[in-house]
Amino acid sequence: MGNNTLFNLKGLSRKETSTVIIGTVVFLLFQWLVVGLLPAHVFMAGLFNLLFFAHPTSRKLAVMLIPFILFEMSYDWMRLYPNYKVNPIDIRGLYETEKALFGIAAEGTTLTPCEYFSLHNNAIADLMSGIFYLCWVPGPIALSLWLFFKGKRNWSVRFTWAFLFVNMIGFAGYYIHPAAPPWFAINYGFEPDFSMPGNVAGLARFDELIGVPVFHSIYVNNSNIYAAVPSLHAAYMLIATIYAVLSKQSRTTIGLCFFITVGIWFTAIYSSHHYTIDVLLGIATAIVGVLLFEQGLMRIPAFKRFIQSYTDYIS
Repeated sequence: MGNNTLFNLKGLSRKETSTVIIGTVVFLLFQWLVVGLLPAHVFMAGLFNLLFFAHPTSRKLAVMLIPFILFEMSYDWMRLYPNYKVNPIDIRGLYETEKALFGIAAEGTTLTPCEYFSLHNNAIADLMSGIFYLCWVPGPIALSLWLFFKGKRNWSVRFTWAFLFVNMIGFAGYYIHPAAPPWFAINYGFEPDFSMPGNVAGLARFDELIGVPVFHSIYVNNSNIYAAVPSLHAAYMLIATIYAVLSKQSRTTIGLCFFITVGIWFTAIYSSHHYTIDVLLGIATAIVGVLLFEQGLMRIPAFKRFIQSYTDYIS
């Protein structure tokens, strides 16, 4: 095969080729017939196949990113059996607890921090909060790519699988304690509405500021609005920061990760997407999840061998 061809299948076995092709077809059919097929699903499947078949290096990159794909699939598939069918939705209790613990005296009454920021905001904070929130998944992906191309592929593998593991813990939390986000209580009260679509809440100010419906396009496809506890927005860049430290990245890299992490924590509350309680539980989920992964799963011989073989494949 010449050097000018689009695909480089060197080193690929028939089993690998058939697995990827059949897996892609099954995924797209399942999305189309059962879950609902979106352009993002087609793009994700197409990008993975392009990376996998284009070149041996991009193939390794595609395999390294599989945990992120599994994360997206898992989140999307929760709509098949929503968490609010498992346990009652917490709306009033969470709101009143937030007010009791973190209430702010203003306007002649006590407001939750989210209510306070919905009344007191400015363009600079709106701009920065939008930028921070756009990093919640791209940030971890960027760190995984950084580790991959810097040759620390063992750490890129551990990070991506730990990221997926923390998500599984967080998703379990959604089912254990379904909860409405602050914007729902602020705008609609304490009775659940199962026809309610996703809401950009305070992030609408960012869209208006730049004149592009960035967050409107994201939240219109939100699969479940009653998944606020724990705040995985608060967890993702913290996981990235922890693995930046564990993999001994530069102070600049670690500092940037932590700066974005804190910015996301602030934005989650400032934009009325999460209560302070949600954010604290998201932080706890990240820390506990990483500890369980590193001190638990990584000490199980079979799992350790899996991670090692995975690392060997992409090295």
